[in-house]
Amino acid sequence: MRKALLCWILMSLVLGFPGLVTAKEKENIIERRTYQTKRIAGQAPVIDGALDDSVWESVDWGSGFIQVEPNAGQKPSQETAFKIIYDEKNLYVAIRAFDTEPGKIEKRLSRRDNANGDVVAIQIDSLCDRRTAFSFEINAAGVKEDELITENGMNFDADWNPIWYTRTRIDDKGWTVEMKIPFDQLRFSKMASHLWGLEVSRRIFRNDEASRWQFIPVNTPGYVHLFGELHGIDGIKGKREAELSPYTVGKYETFEKEEGNPFATGHASALTGGLDGKIGVASNLTLDFTINPDFGQVEADPSEVNLSVFETYFSEKRPFFIEGSNILNFQLTSGDGGFSSDNLFYSRRIGRVPHYYPDLGDDEYADFPDNTRIIGAFKLSGKTQTGLSIAILDSITAREEAEIDFLGQRRFETVEPFTNYFVMRLQKDYRAGDTRIGGMFTATNRSIHQSYLDFLHREAYTGGIDFVHNWKQKTYYVIFKALFSHVRGTKEAIAETQLSSRRYYQRPDADYLDFDPNRSSLTGHGGTISLGREGTGHVMYSGGVTWRSPGFELNDVGYLRSADQIMQWFWLGYRIWKPFFIFRSIHLNANQYQGWDFGKNRLFNGMNINLNTYLKNYWSFGMGVEGSFRGLSNTELRGGPALATPGGYFSWFFIGSDYRKKLNVELSGHFQQGEKDSFSGKEIEVEFNYRPIQSLSIELEPSISWDQAELQYVDTLDYGQDTRFLFAYLNQKTVALEIRLDLSLTPDLSIQYYGQPFISAGKYSRFKRITEPRAKDYGNRFQVFPNDQVSYDAENEIYNFDEDRDGAIDYSVAQPDFNFRQFRSNLVIRWEFKPGSTVYLVWSQGRTGIESIGDFSFRRDWRSLFEVTPYNVFLVKFTYLFNL
Repeated sequence: MRKALLCWILMSLVLGFPGLVTAKEKENIIERRTYQTKRIAGQAPVIDGALDDSVWESVDWGSGFIQVEPNAGQKPSQETAFKIIYDEKNLYVAIRAFDTEPGKIEKRLSRRDNANGDVVAIQIDSLCDRRTAFSFEINAAGVKEDELITENGMNFDADWNPIWYTRTRIDDKGWTVEMKIPFDQLRFSKMASHLWGLEVSRRIFRNDEASRWQFIPVNTPGYVHLFGELHGIDGIKGKREAELSPYTVGKYETFEKEEGNPFATGHASALTGGLDGKIGVASNLTLDFTINPDFGQVEADPSEVNLSVFETYFSEKRPFFIEGSNILNFQLTSGDGGFSSDNLFYSRRIGRVPHYYPDLGDDEYADFPDNTRIIGAFKLSGKTQTGLSIAILDSITAREEAEIDFLGQRRFETVEPFTNYFVMRLQKDYRAGDTRIGGMFTATNRSIHQSYLDFLHREAYTGGIDFVHNWKQKTYYVIFKALFSHVRGTKEAIAETQLSSRRYYQRPDADYLDFDPNRSSLTGHGGTISLGREGTGHVMYSGGVTWRSPGFELNDVGYLRSADQIMQWFWLGYRIWKPFFIFRSIHLNANQYQGWDFGKNRLFNGMNINLNTYLKNYWSFGMGVEGSFRGLSNTELRGGPALATPGGYFSWFFIGSDYRKKLNVELSGHFQQGEKDSFSGKEIEVEFNYRPIQSLSIELEPSISWDQAELQYVDTLDYGQDTRFLFAYLNQKTVALEIRLDLSLTPDLSIQYYGQPFISAGKYSRFKRITEPRAKDYGNRFQVFPNDQVSYDAENEIYNFDEDRDGAIDYSVAQPDFNFRQFRSNLVIRWEFKPGSTVYLVWSQGRTGIESIGDFSFRRDWRSLFEVTPYNVFLVKFTYLFNL
């Protein structure tokens, strides 16, 4: 009986409690609202925000908005109404946002896609697939924000920038909006009569209140499938959109002059051009392309000091690859942990820094390209009437050469081969989107003609299938993903892949791995299985398992942090979204996780709990604590045997003030402490946001961190027939400051500044060698070198080790202390003088300095940073849009 009851409870958690959820489900069924529009035959309304054109009288007002936040289901504090009409080419929208206190309407000027303050929005599911929508938002100051919504509201792509027109006005009744949305900016199927999904929403800034025409509770899983309906659109034909945007870029650079180096003259200039375009292949299929793209106006990556074996994941910032990037997304594991960055497609691979740097002799200098030039790329995407989503990207990058000078004689060496990248994603909807089956395939092909480039894969193929099924009004879900990879190349290339830090096939204690230097290909697999509950109640949960086999490799056009891992997890969340006591909402989460390699060795094991709250006074607070247990690292010895790792605890907190005020502040902290004092660290960060006037935003984010590690890797050395893995105690201190200034003179003219001074110093001491890497007691895993076994040669900056105390040097390592100083900044003036046509004026500056002092001194390091000769780039970019 007990076993049967336990089985029923477990099955009910997965499938929902039969017989007990039915009544609740009936309560959650929301009546779908409809709005009837009409086609106009005469003069179209003038888009001036006045709402005084007589043509608006041909349709009724849509009203009856319902509050969503903070008091879901209640009447909003201010009424909202809208009208929709259309003609052969455009959809027209009028919104009246009533306000009994118009003097309190928040009118914040900012750059496009940052519409803060009082905002209204219309969202249109023109494909009527209940999963995809186009969002058009406008704030009271006239700032646009547009987003492509996919995955039923799980993904919002703010980098989608359609051409549309809008104006706002403020009067004694509140504020008004008029919009003109060309049909060629939407996607819809060819049919005589259309039924579109529709949502209209409003946010009132001063009391952080949100209301919607079609009521959709905040705890509902998904979003687009619950839209209301827009009726009455008949006889329209999707014009095949055709846009061409040629551009020209003038660039002038200044940098430090280096005597004798013919490439470091102190300045350089260039004039280039290219073309971006968009063509509507069909009303629901669009081709985007770019020829010789330039991304000089893109903000630089943040500074960092990476002492691990893992590659840092940087987010994409280039417009061509950002827009619609969610369509080509094939994330192996969801969430925000170390596994979540793994993806079949990582667009930063295209146009990356060249792989090879030539060896230079005495009196030789090289002019090395900063990145690989993208000759051209195209992206075809859309969704058919039958529910088939299609996305194809193909890109060609140039063969890059470094120019090398030797006493006036020049030669060229190829540093990156001609490469083609191909990515294709397909996904089909069934049961109104409740079930989805899809797949993705990528191919990387390099044309390699130089033997010194044989360490690169000549061919790399990856692919995967995914299955998602939802049931009980999308409350429960199950996800299955299976992936493969196959790389080909010379024996050298495949040996490099086997020996890379992502897998380390050469590990002496990894008897389940077989390093084969004669292989010319490598194949691997990965995947995820998960199930859970998301919404329609206070409790949510998910659990599953994800894996990457030892031979799995994605990094030619994807991203893989580490192979040879299996992880199991369970997450439980509890939500309170209705205000009570001092709270507006509370989110409480608990996580459990553990992982193994394919040799069945447990690598990690831990759990955490965290709390996030939003208070009635508009402040926020959160905290969390995590505990990890003893584990095993296959990477810490960089190809050596696995090293037992100590457990520890981690904690964090944040507290934020009222974001509606001119000045708001958020304070956060992170703390960690390992067993046996194996590691420790703390970081404090403060974020100041100040808006002295509606058009100016100032953000300062200073941070400081202190980190200590007893076992920081230094080097691997040969000692007779043995190998020595050298480690040391590392004491590191880092100070950084992020600065952001945004000044919007009009919604189309803005000035933005980003700057980040970054200083980090690391001091190594207490050198030691690993003796018993898997010893149960932490202190038995290593032996600290006494003073008579290690000496420092200050003149040559090396440490010498006399392990056998015979007076002779057994091995040496370079002094590893560092002082890394960097300053990166961008000043961008952007003027969109007509929709889609833009002028950029850009000034970028970079300073980087490295020394091996080790001790941190803010005054000295700050002064030294700004004594470094800067690298300046001055750029003018002009883009003009032609609508054909």
